[in-house]
Amino acid sequence: MLLNYIQPVFRPPSEAQSLILQVSIGCSWNKCTFCEMYTEPQKRFKPKPIDEIRNELQQFVSMDIPLRRVFLADGDAMTLSYRRLHEIMQAVNEYLPDIQRVSAYCLPRNIKNKSVDELQRLRDMGLEMVYVGCETGDDLVLERVNKGETWQTSLDALLKLQQAGIRRSVMILNGLGGARYSEQHALNSASLMNESQPEYLATLVVSFPKGQQRLQQGYAGEFQMLNLRQLLEEMEVMLSSLNLEKTIFRSDHASNYLILKGVLNKDKERLLNQVRTALANPESTSFRAEWQRGL
Repeated sequence: MLLNYIQPVFRPPSEAQSLILQVSIGCSWNKCTFCEMYTEPQKRFKPKPIDEIRNELQQFVSMDIPLRRVFLADGDAMTLSYRRLHEIMQAVNEYLPDIQRVSAYCLPRNIKNKSVDELQRLRDMGLEMVYVGCETGDDLVLERVNKGETWQTSLDALLKLQQAGIRRSVMILNGLGGARYSEQHALNSASLMNESQPEYLATLVVSFPKGQQRLQQGYAGEFQMLNLRQLLEEMEVMLSSLNLEKTIFRSDHASNYLILKGVLNKDKERLLNQVRTALANPESTSFRAEWQRGL
C-alpha cells in the first residue's frame, strides 16, 4: 500500500534514501517571492493528523523495507508545535526503533517559540539535523524577497539549534540579490555563516521556471538575473569572506553550474582556485549544461 503523499513532494538531495514522511502539507509562511515549491492549490498549509501519520508508519513497516533515515516533509514541518513534534517522534521510534536519523526542513521562525530544552528532547528522540533555509544574510535582500526574517533572527535560530545539539545544514541562494545587490548578499551571507558556524553549508542557484513576476514586485522591477560569470564572481566574494572552523561545504545541487565540494576553511584556497580558474578560463572549465540543471 502506497503512502498518502500530497504531490509534489520535495526533499534535500542527501535524503534520497530516506523515508519521506509527510507530517504537514505545504509551508506555513509560503510568502517568499523566489519560491515556487508550495504554490499549488493542494499545497495549502495544514498539519497531518497524528493518527494518519501513525497509520502510514504502520503501512511502511508492513512493506519490510530496510531503512536508516526519515525525513519529515513538507517544507515546514518544524513549524509544528513541540507537542505535535514530540508525538511524531514517539511514533517514529515506536514503529522504526532502529532508525539512525530523523531530519526536516526548517525556517528560522520555526525555532523562536521552542525552548532549548524542548529542542534537546527532540534531539534525544532522534531529530538529529535540520535543513535551514536562510537564503541570504542580507537584510535588504530578505526584505525584497519577503522572507520574513532578518540576519539577527536567522542567527538566533541557528545558535539555539546549536545549543540543543541539532546539526544545521544551511542553504544560501546564489544570485538571490540580483546584479545590484550581489556583493552585499555574498558578504552578509558569509557574515551570518561566520557567526553561526553551521555543520553544513550548501549553495543553490536561484531560478524561476514560472517567471519572475512575484520576485520583481519586491524589487520594484529592478531585479536582474546573474549570468554565469556574475554567479562565479559572487561565489568568489562569499568564499573569500567565509571564516569557518569545520563546515562541510557543498555547491553540487542540480541548479549549480560549477560543482564545488570541501571542508571550510581547510579547503578554502582549493575551492577559491577552482572558482578563479573558471573565471579566468571558462572555455576549459567543466560546467553543468543547461539541460542538466534544475531544482
